[in-house]
Amino acid sequence: MSLLDTARDVRERAYAPYSNFKVGAAIRSKSGTIFQGCNVENAAYPEGTCAEAGAIAAMIASGETELVEVCVVADAETPVTPCGGCRQKLAEFGKGEVTVRMATLDGPELTMTLAELLPGAFHKSQMDRS
Repeated sequence: MSLLDTARDVRERAYAPYSNFKVGAAIRSKSGTIFQGCNVENAAYPEGTCAEAGAIAAMIASGETELVEVCVVADAETPVTPCGGCRQKLAEFGKGEVTVRMATLDGPELTMTLAELLPGAFHKSQMDRS
């Protein structure tokens, strides 16, 4: 299954009773494995957790720490970019040239790199003082 198909498939399993805005994400790790995530809302935190964060958590839980490709799908008129927090998470586990494909259910797509999505991203190396 392609990254896009995986993101579309997992989007259907999102839990979005407050916003009714389902988002699916799929990431490919350096090993080639595809991990998926969807947004999850709840009464205490109605804005919920993000699809990208779920896919990253699944990748980390499996023991992998580097992503090489990302796909995000939502039912919107135009492609939806990852939120700010997810952009930072993606930047921590992927290099600036990693492709992020954002798609709608109707066909429009937008592709950017992580560096384009989050210019000036904070990196762990900035905490190192030599």
